[in-house]
Amino acid sequence: MTKSPKELAEERLARFEAAANLEEPDKVPLWGLSGDIIPACYGITQYEFNYDYEKAVRAIEKFIKDFPFDFSMAGLSGLEGRIFSIAFSEFPDLSVNLGMISGPMHDILGDKYYRFPGREIEENASPQFIGGTFMEADEYDKLIEDPVGFISETVLKRVCRNLATPRQAMATWVRLGVEIKRSAYFAGEIGRVSAQLGFPALPLGWGYAPLDIIGDFLRGIETVVLDIHRYPEKVKKATEALVEPIINYALTSKMIGAKYAFFPLHLNEYLSPKLYNEFYWPYLKKIILRLLDEGIKSFLFFEGQHEAHLETILELPKGWGIAYFEKTDIIKAKKLLQGHTCVMGGIPMGLVTGGTPAEIQEYIKKLLEEVKPGGGFILAPGVGTAPADTPLKNISAVIEAVEKYG
Repeated sequence: MTKSPKELAEERLARFEAAANLEEPDKVPLWGLSGDIIPACYGITQYEFNYDYEKAVRAIEKFIKDFPFDFSMAGLSGLEGRIFSIAFSEFPDLSVNLGMISGPMHDILGDKYYRFPGREIEENASPQFIGGTFMEADEYDKLIEDPVGFISETVLKRVCRNLATPRQAMATWVRLGVEIKRSAYFAGEIGRVSAQLGFPALPLGWGYAPLDIIGDFLRGIETVVLDIHRYPEKVKKATEALVEPIINYALTSKMIGAKYAFFPLHLNEYLSPKLYNEFYWPYLKKIILRLLDEGIKSFLFFEGQHEAHLETILELPKGWGIAYFEKTDIIKAKKLLQGHTCVMGGIPMGLVTGGTPAEIQEYIKKLLEEVKPGGGFILAPGVGTAPADTPLKNISAVIEAVEKYG
């Protein structure tokens, strides 16, 4: 008997929540892909995917219809915008809308953080986050004293040419509000299409690690790593100062019903265990524990290799959230965290792009034999953005393998 879209969505959401709650679901949940493959699959350019929302929605509709993962990661294109959310963290109704910066928002702001196709890069290139240094070393005290005020009144003027004067800023914020309303309509269209195809609306909000705010948006990654050695006490105080604004921002997602807060972590791979435990983890842990007190589980995406820091996760309460690994040995992580943390990941993107369907199916079969028992596992690509030339038969092979062995 064919299931209705509503029944299918409820089944998929229950599958995810069972794994997140360390239970064994009816089948291993399969997290979806997105990225350059979507416009390529539909035959539109990256510029069109980023700037023509109607075409983007149609491309996403075709992709999620052709590739029915349990959860669709396909959405309107955008890049990390958490610094804007922090700047507006005192205004929850606005902060929640600024977590991702789209191509049209980038044009309105005139910012230096990003490069978008058809603008700074060619029409078929992927949008890029380039960051930069927008705070000097002798300004740590200003960040420590008033992080939200310093970011909103000093840093953003340096980042965005269209915020340089009060008159420009007034026009820019009004234009940005109009654009947010326009994009929200099309995001709603994706939600409508997804619901019709049986995809659940995952109750997902956002968070960020304090040191990543400094590295990604204020000092630059290489510079902040040097700052840790040159100005260790300043860096510690600055990360501490950012904890509360990040919590305020993350809690804005409660107003949209979020039960999980997704954190993309960046500097974890760059730090030794000593530096990670001194400058990164204590402040991130404070945010995770506070959100847990507020009824929100954290959903951490540990970029790169995280094996050196795996045991710190055991400092969190059992069932605190989801640990999603990009390159970490997933079998080792599952064994260590079994019964304590929901583990997610396991499929190398290189296998999906360069393997054969038979190789993919054999890999997933063997992997699931190791990580499926006991539950608390979500199968996902190490990174969810698939290149434009990803063989479509390989994506189908991933889905078929989970149907067989999940």
